[in-house]
Amino acid sequence: MSLRSASDWLSAPVDNGSLVAFRVVFGLLIFLESAGSIATGWVTNVYVAPDYTFPHIGFGWLRPLPGDWMYAYYATMALPGALVMVGAYYRTAMGVFTVMWTLIYLGQTTSYNNHYYLLVLLCVLMWMVPANRDLSWDVESGRVRRSTLCPRWCVLIFVALIAIVYFYAALAKLSADWLAARPMEIWMRAKAGYPVLGPLYVQPWFKWVLVYGGVLFDGLVVPLLLWRRTRWIGVGLSVFFHLFNSYTFRIGIFPYMGIAFCFFFFPGEEMRAGLKRTRIGRFLGDYVAPSAAVAEGPPFAGARAVFLTVFLIVQALLPLRHFLYPGDSNWTEEGHRMAWRMMLRSKSGSVVMRVVDLESGESWRVHPRDMLSPKQARRVATRPDMLWRFSRYVRERYEREGREVAVYADTRVSLNGRRSQPLVDSSVDLSRAPWNWLWPHPWLVPLREEAERS
Repeated sequence: MSLRSASDWLSAPVDNGSLVAFRVVFGLLIFLESAGSIATGWVTNVYVAPDYTFPHIGFGWLRPLPGDWMYAYYATMALPGALVMVGAYYRTAMGVFTVMWTLIYLGQTTSYNNHYYLLVLLCVLMWMVPANRDLSWDVESGRVRRSTLCPRWCVLIFVALIAIVYFYAALAKLSADWLAARPMEIWMRAKAGYPVLGPLYVQPWFKWVLVYGGVLFDGLVVPLLLWRRTRWIGVGLSVFFHLFNSYTFRIGIFPYMGIAFCFFFFPGEEMRAGLKRTRIGRFLGDYVAPSAAVAEGPPFAGARAVFLTVFLIVQALLPLRHFLYPGDSNWTEEGHRMAWRMMLRSKSGSVVMRVVDLESGESWRVHPRDMLSPKQARRVATRPDMLWRFSRYVRERYEREGREVAVYADTRVSLNGRRSQPLVDSSVDLSRAPWNWLWPHPWLVPLREEAERS
């Protein structure tokens, strides 16, 4: 197929029912994510209470708004979510939320989750597609002309991203620790007190169901959804899998986003017919065969085609970068983020910072819990980038008092039930060690491969 014919095929009109349905659910979920972060105390615990947040390295200039202004930030971010849901001022609302959420993602790593990165990617794509051409206030108010069609790429770009996410999630689970149920056994033991399912979680056989069921689901759900004969099997498994994760692991809106991904695997006209049978169906346009009209929306050509092609290539390559580093990425965290390496490790540990006055030679110890929130202190002990950032934070605090110090870290960390061992070289002044973007950090201590249980 030539580039010209590929562009024409991707630009060809298809029913936009699936895209429109996803927009409604997507808007609702990002509204709930924003408003719920205030209601559940997440904003308080992550931004308001701590004296210091841990932005992504390279984005140290990002700081939380002072006082209670972070509550106002999240309340403001909820508004475009609601507007996206009803399709009002869609492009502006989607653009505002994309910028605000991306700043949230870059501004802290204490509560880092692959799902937060996925939401950044989805926001960029949702801003690019004409998802407000039907079932929207923009149409009902006359701001946008109704269309029941969109270019094919507007749907397939989401299918491609979803396939990448699930493929690498399955590939990452083909690791020794996961297949030995080491992290799963730790998590299930900790959830024995859950109502209803708690006794099931600690059954010896149940962890194996979750381990191999997780691999099979991640590896098979996209093929099942792509084939018409097995599509409803894929939907059923997706609903069961994500609802189980929502109840068991309490991971916010993302299980429901995973269920909504199924929309993109149904032909738009089938989604439209289904929506027509609901109460909101009266706001939908009638089905128009793609051959009877011209697609509404941008073609797959020019700068847009280049951007989306590069976008998918980057997403396909980023998860492979951990192979460039020696050792276990679950231990070193090098190449771990933005790689769909989800639910692979249970890490616990402790760290004490040894501070040495370079002029007098005096030394003393600093415990992270004395400067950080409890959650931050736990993360600092096991996340090398946060530990590196914290060592610089400690040095900068003493420098403001006029003291030149070196900062060393004494660590003991356990990965997936192994005996605890040092994570970083305690003889290295971590506060002056350079951060390497493209090559391994020499101050990381390799993991001892034997899986000795503590």
